[in-house]
Amino acid sequence: MFHKKPAAIPLALALAAALSGCVSFGGKPPEKLLSLDAAQKVAPGTLRSVSAGSTITVADPEAPKLLDTVRVPVRTSPTSIAYVTKVQWADTPRHLFQKLLSETIAATSNRIVLDPGQYSADAGQRLMGELIEFGLDEASNSAVVTYDAILAGPGGTAISRQRFTASVPVGAKIEAGNVGAPLNQAANKVAADVAAWLASTGR
Repeated sequence: MFHKKPAAIPLALALAAALSGCVSFGGKPPEKLLSLDAAQKVAPGTLRSVSAGSTITVADPEAPKLLDTVRVPVRTSPTSIAYVTKVQWADTPRHLFQKLLSETIAATSNRIVLDPGQYSADAGQRLMGELIEFGLDEASNSAVVTYDAILAGPGGTAISRQRFTASVPVGAKIEAGNVGAPLNQAANKVAADVAAWLASTGR
């Protein structure tokens, strides 16, 4: 009965070799993972209390498919897109921008800012929108962030809508090591402008 075991070993090796040719166990990880860091943050220990209905919920913005990815896009022409090699976002830009926007609004106002999962807890205002641009522009060698903001009341009716955009020079060749800082700066500029716009509404 023992003479059958050696025959099984070549068979197992053959199967392993066959599988290795058609199954991938993960690609090479990128050299860099990018995230966003809010320039204005809520101080630790900050306590706020407001009346019911006066909160604001910041929703994840909608985004086109070319932005709903961890890859960093570069617009090479009005109709062409490439992606920066050796670098990725730690999460999709729309999720990262939502966190940045929430933190900026909370840090620059007295409002209680809720995540979408907490929306049912209070029927306050809701900030929605769409990321139009969130990447690099080869022609201007700059990072560009454009966000269409929609402010809705407790009943879901749109109160106001405005587009915000910011452009920051990359200052060097567009490559993995040079794109994170200008993208973060542009995103913070847009977030600060949105927060100022909300404050100007008087709500």
